[in-house]
Amino acid sequence: MNNIVNEINQRLKTILNDYPKSKVKEAMLYSLQAGGKRIRPFIVLQVIRAYNQNYHDYIDIACALEMIHTYSLIHDDLPGMDNDDLRRGKPTCHKQFGEATAILAGDGLLNEAVNIIIKTSLASDLKIALISCLYQASGISGMIYGQELDIENENKKLSIDKLNTIHHYKTGKLLSCAFQLGGLIASPQDVKVLKEIGYKVGLAFQIQDDILDVISDSKTLGKPVGSDASNHKETYTTLIGVEASQKEVDKLFKEAIKLVYSLSINHGLIIEIIELLWKRVS
Repeated sequence: MNNIVNEINQRLKTILNDYPKSKVKEAMLYSLQAGGKRIRPFIVLQVIRAYNQNYHDYIDIACALEMIHTYSLIHDDLPGMDNDDLRRGKPTCHKQFGEATAILAGDGLLNEAVNIIIKTSLASDLKIALISCLYQASGISGMIYGQELDIENENKKLSIDKLNTIHHYKTGKLLSCAFQLGGLIASPQDVKVLKEIGYKVGLAFQIQDDILDVISDSKTLGKPVGSDASNHKETYTTLIGVEASQKEVDKLFKEAIKLVYSLSINHGLIIEIIELLWKRVS
């Protein structure tokens, strides 16, 4: 994983270095290089590897996804959204560069992600499928809708079903997209199953965030803890407690693994990702 993540990091830096020098570019690089586990781009490339294909040809697709994810974090941290001061263990983009530059840095990452895919030498129909998947997952019927629901439901009592809906759109759509992008490249007939695996992993991932926001610390997480409570957000832990929330995480990861075994692939490579996420502490 470390080798692949290093390749992703180097490629992200190379991509942005091609653009003219500017404060916005500096802010984009700052947020991309602030750390992060690169889970989403790693999933893309690991799915491709699971089908015994050469992942090196598709690093730019993985980078495009990471750029979308990083843009969402920059905007999420803004005063008008979650108003956070710390991200990936460093000052958030708007704290470092100012609010206006942070907004433009997020906009830049969002827009350039599509240009990176367009510039690849992949077949046009595959490019369209990849762009469609990525931008539907991150757009108004995906992540942005989830962010809207999240904001609208602050200070409100929620049911588990409503909370699942928010998590499905805000986190699950983009995480599931990582599995789907790999499937579109390596085995389009399996995209439906990979999509479902992604949704289960995405929901488990978000419930873990709810748990870690209660039991972890800022140094370990690289971002403020207790932010859900300070923003008056209902979470899995406020609804059913930490212990029951962890049981739900375990259940979802087990269901995802069962789906992995229904595919004709190198199962271990995908299960490795799931187990890595299952054991995460940040």
